[in-house]
Amino acid sequence: MRFFAGMLAVLGSLLTVPATAQIIDPNVAGRATPPLTTDTQNLLLLDLSTGGRVTIWLRPDVAPLMVERVKTLTRQHFYDGLPFHRVIDGFMAQGGDPKGDGTGGSPLPDVKAEFNYLPHVRGAVSAARSEKEDSANSQFFIVFQPRLSLDKKYTVFGRVIDGMQYVDAIERGEPPANPSRITHAYIAADNPPAYVAGPVVAPPALGAPVTLPGTATGPGVAKPKLAPVRKPPVAKKAAPKK
Repeated sequence: MRFFAGMLAVLGSLLTVPATAQIIDPNVAGRATPPLTTDTQNLLLLDLSTGGRVTIWLRPDVAPLMVERVKTLTRQHFYDGLPFHRVIDGFMAQGGDPKGDGTGGSPLPDVKAEFNYLPHVRGAVSAARSEKEDSANSQFFIVFQPRLSLDKKYTVFGRVIDGMQYVDAIERGEPPANPSRITHAYIAADNPPAYVAGPVVAPPALGAPVTLPGTATGPGVAKPKLAPVRKPPVAKKAAPKK
């Protein structure tokens, strides 16, 4: 009996973990969980030409400046009709450029970088920028597959929580021959109408989709070679006027 009692005591000591051995991340307690649909002030709705509505949970708790910028532009109907001009399979879909070539932005000043702990996982929504960290403006990208190398280098300000299948259906290309577009963008708190499928009309400033040399498709046209290394999403700097 003494032998068994001794063995039980040894096993008990092995299975007991001292409280001092626990490692607790101090940031975990403050990390938010996906909201209920009642948090309509921070739900961005994108109606896409791919056939449905995408719901994005905005995160003003970690990126208040970028969230406020997107909400402001959305309420100005800035994003309505804009294309996804750079879409890389297995990586991301980039949009929010009124010029449709990666060099455009809104008339508002650039936004200061708000790099944070949110990872670039599937469905993450992040601000595109140029080489300068504080150059985000209106462009953003939605991640298809995890790209953790971008973490804390780009400002993640939201996450797709519904309708990711419509993001997956966005036309690929750099630029796409027939780009998918944001037909309408809304903030859920503004009581938007239900999604209605219909023809997409490009804003007058955009004109017809541009097909660059080497990106044309069709019979007898050779497919362009894919670059072995993919560049991160950038908002290109416009060429200076001569």
